[in-house]
Amino acid sequence: MAELTTVARPYGEAVFRAAVEAGSVAAFGDALFVLGATADDPQAAALLGNPKVTVTEKVAVLSAPAGALAMPVANLLTMLIESGKASLLPFIAEHFAKLQREHEGVVKATITSAMVLSDADKVGLVEALGRKYGKRVEAVVVVDAELIGGARVQIGDDVIHASVRDTLDQMKQALTA
Repeated sequence: MAELTTVARPYGEAVFRAAVEAGSVAAFGDALFVLGATADDPQAAALLGNPKVTVTEKVAVLSAPAGALAMPVANLLTMLIESGKASLLPFIAEHFAKLQREHEGVVKATITSAMVLSDADKVGLVEALGRKYGKRVEAVVVVDAELIGGARVQIGDDVIHASVRDTLDQMKQALTA
């Protein structure tokens, strides 16, 4: 999968540049999200692999859920189908979304908590992370009872260990070293 992500990156960057130039980053992102989800569907994959279906028909079927596409997105879709690379669409959409978040000053955070967080606790934590990183934070909360207490926060490559499990693991390492 890492290979597909690597191959998809230049396509995502190129369509992102076109989106910025057109002033339509959100619209391009929405269209790519729908195209990526559609291309990821097993029925669509079967259609894309069918040599009896023309490129024009494949483009029409894949683009139907997204509605009217901006010219750069339509050209990308056609080119990917013609070259047999439409399976890259979900990865292109993912990379585009990452670039869009960076462009808009947004970071994604995964908060792993020992217990379900109240709405107030989640809002407080997201606001604190926003102040720390100087960006708007979009957070996904996951519950993992094995943490015993506290939470672990991951933003990109940064991990903030603030759980009882992490503290116990650090103590164990210190005592056995």
